[in-house]
Amino acid sequence: MTVSIRPATAADVPVMLRFVRELAAYEREPDAVEATEPMMAEALFGASPAAEALIAERDAAPVGFALYFFTYSTWTGKRGLWLEDLYVTPEARGSGAGAALLRALAGVALDRGCARFEWTVLDWNTPAIDFYRAKGAVALDAWTTQRVSGDALVTLAGRG
Repeated sequence: MTVSIRPATAADVPVMLRFVRELAAYEREPDAVEATEPMMAEALFGASPAAEALIAERDAAPVGFALYFFTYSTWTGKRGLWLEDLYVTPEARGSGAGAALLRALAGVALDRGCARFEWTVLDWNTPAIDFYRAKGAVALDAWTTQRVSGDALVTLAGRG
């Protein structure tokens, strides 16, 4: 059973949204997903795509995905690849799908001149942290993620 990686197409939107919901449930936020199929289709395949995605398949069936976009570092003067979501179905874990997705993303980063390939992981997700460490990832413990959303975003913009 070989794992293959391919670029996502618009036809993959329903399965990717299912994977996002499964990931949210795993990350203890089952009701947090607000995205819809039309929203995801527009974000990935609309006139001005905000992100791209790869699909992992085993025996021609989707078993995982990675959704990513590009950032820019003023320090390196180059873009970076930001991994937003990486998900492999429970039954496909250990099949090499996750490693294949990371390898493909590293290739995208190199092909597009990125200086960095970064992502976040929940601090309690030990299996994922161990997996990432085994692939050469290092934690940036001195950095914390900041977020403004909802009413606070409206207020910060001076519109509330």
